Amino acid sequence: MTSDTIAEPTFDRHLSDDWREQALLADVTAGLGSLPRRLTPRWLYDDRGSELYSEITRLPEYYLTEAERAVLHRAADEIVELSGADTLIELGSGTSDKTTTLLDAFAAVDRLERFVPLDVSEQTLRDAAAELAERYPGLRVHGVIGDFVEHLAVVPHEGVPLLAFLGSTIGNFYPAERAAFFRAVAGWLPDDGHLLLGVDLVKPIDRIMAAYNDEAGVTAAFTLNVLEVINRELDADFDLSAFEHVGMWDPNHSRVDLRLRSLRDQHVTIERTGMQLDIAEDEEIRAEISTKFTFRQLDVEFAAAGLEAVRAWNSDGGEGALVMGRRV
Repeated sequence: MTSDTIAEPTFDRHLSDDWREQALLADVTAGLGSLPRRLTPRWLYDDRGSELYSEITRLPEYYLTEAERAVLHRAADEIVELSGADTLIELGSGTSDKTTTLLDAFAAVDRLERFVPLDVSEQTLRDAAAELAERYPGLRVHGVIGDFVEHLAVVPHEGVPLLAFLGSTIGNFYPAERAAFFRAVAGWLPDDGHLLLGVDLVKPIDRIMAAYNDEAGVTAAFTLNVLEVINRELDADFDLSAFEHVGMWDPNHSRVDLRLRSLRDQHVTIERTGMQLDIAEDEEIRAEISTKFTFRQLDVEFAAAGLEAVRAWNSDGGEGALVMGRRV
């Protein structure tokens, strides 16, 4: 990457103009039409939800974002060396804020040829790509506008890749979804490629639960906002004041379960789906899970998918970790 010329970013677009609308319709119809009712976590992150999540990461109770950032700063040089990569790919890249730590480490040893960020938000992706192309002259930025579950298979195979999936987003997957994702990663990775996975670790339960039931109520507002998304985009009439945010610990699966609990019997219409819902008092809608991992658990899940862990870096307080894996 030894050039002073700013390379114009290129983009692959794998989402149709109505992808969001159709995906939301399908998810809400399937999820709220089943018992127990559930919603897909990706709909938590509209513009307002993303603002609230950003606020969550700055709360005193929330530990993971800064812990992962600190691990990246400490381990970036070793990650670059061990990976042997010349291509960094980031799934669910957003603004790629934390990823600049890795990009800086690659640039310092003149090893980075290209950066491939993937995200569903086209404007966020384009804005971030333009900033990164300017920050790293000579870097080829190849943005992929798509969903990291649906479109991993079409992420371009260029160079020697390091596939980064940070923020413990993997914890939002149910076990079957996680297994399918790991298999897809194993199928995508070339023999010389590596996965860099950010995970939230098992720790004292009171520390975990404080982050999901913060005193300021930001996480509650974040969870409830998904009903506002459905109201706005599918012409529904959810009364947000008729639900409360509930964060609970599931010891059988080592995960936090975020739910919306109905405070009364209520009838809800979702015009765009044609659904009429009778929701009982105390009935819960499952909004998101956040699994906490042990290294033993990751070893087992990696092995089942044809992957193996080659190195892990813990945060100083044991809050989270980065795990590097490769195909067996």
